[in-house]
Amino acid sequence: MNQSVHSAPRAAAAKAEGGRTHDPERTMADILAVATREFADKGLAGARVDAIAEATRTSKRMLYYYFGSKEGLYVAVLENAYSAMRAIEAELHLEDFGPEEALRRLVAHTVDYQRQHPEFIRLVMNENMHRGEFMAQSKVIQQLNVPAIDGVRRIYERGVAEGVFRAGLDPVDLHMSISALSVFNVANRHTFSLIFKRDLDTAEAIAARRESIVEMVVRFVRV
Repeated sequence: MNQSVHSAPRAAAAKAEGGRTHDPERTMADILAVATREFADKGLAGARVDAIAEATRTSKRMLYYYFGSKEGLYVAVLENAYSAMRAIEAELHLEDFGPEEALRRLVAHTVDYQRQHPEFIRLVMNENMHRGEFMAQSKVIQQLNVPAIDGVRRIYERGVAEGVFRAGLDPVDLHMSISALSVFNVANRHTFSLIFKRDLDTAEAIAARRESIVEMVVRFVRV
């Protein structure tokens, strides 16, 4: 969407909303933050546009103006969540490190990010219940995942070229394994804690599990 084309009418519409003047970009950011929590907690079916509007001191009319529909807002939330994660990954500058250290940093970052953003995991779990129906509608998310796989591929291929990683692995499969370990670590911590009578939320438990996941992945790819 061309922001320069739409910013003026959006600002006018925002001013008309209760006679207040708003920054359209700030308004959209606020709506996305609240909608992220609503969709993560209740899913697409259970989330209420009225609740999002009330929490952001706007109206359903304004939400539909910005995002078109409840489903459009949901897709925007998914896009925003993936964009935030990929933006942080880009700041790691993994090309500045040797392949094993780069892989360690990538895995550790993924573990930390998933733990710090449980709402992202809930969104992904909800979207899987929809069999990826709404993510399939988003070219943005599909494009965002390309550099993520390319990043893993570059690390892995450097490691193979330097003789520290074994050949024959699929970077997509490696990315999936890193994600699986990181997501399960958060998604199932409550049930595991109850079943095995362990407090998995202590600083010591978090650090130990993080290191365990990093070691599992690194040892898997080593020669």
